[in-house]
Amino acid sequence: MKTLVVQYAIAAVVVLVSSSLGWSQATLPELKKQPNAQAVLDEHLDALNHCDWNRLVAQYPADAQIHLPGGMIVKGRKEIGDLFAGFCKDPKEGGLKGMTFKVEKSDKIGDVFVAQWVATAPFLAEPYKGSDAYITKDGYMQAMVSTFDGGALKMKK
Repeated sequence: MKTLVVQYAIAAVVVLVSSSLGWSQATLPELKKQPNAQAVLDEHLDALNHCDWNRLVAQYPADAQIHLPGGMIVKGRKEIGDLFAGFCKDPKEGGLKGMTFKVEKSDKIGDVFVAQWVATAPFLAEPYKGSDAYITKDGYMQAMVSTFDGGALKMKK
């Protein structure tokens, strides 16, 4: 599997910021089905790498979910769209745009991809490690489960 960039794992930190700022996209993009599970993941990760909100949200069906530490679950396209909108903001605006995650190890189990990654960014004082599971279904990103803990990020001062 090619090098993966999984920036949305960081979005847990940004969801509250984006909500409090009232920033979200007005219109959700049309869904864009991919031909197989690998294509779903490749499209999703490339969109994340480029912080392309339209391409990100186009991967998630209405009943999609993102599970984050502490029992936080983001459900539905609008809420997921808000999550990514916050993530794709410039760090000066409370976002994490520019953070990249490089997969160190990954496996595929059915249509589920599991990956251990390391996150880096110009605004981080040190790399951050974690893991995610990506669940695809019928050409879409159905769910994601992440170990990411935004409170553990060490930012440069």
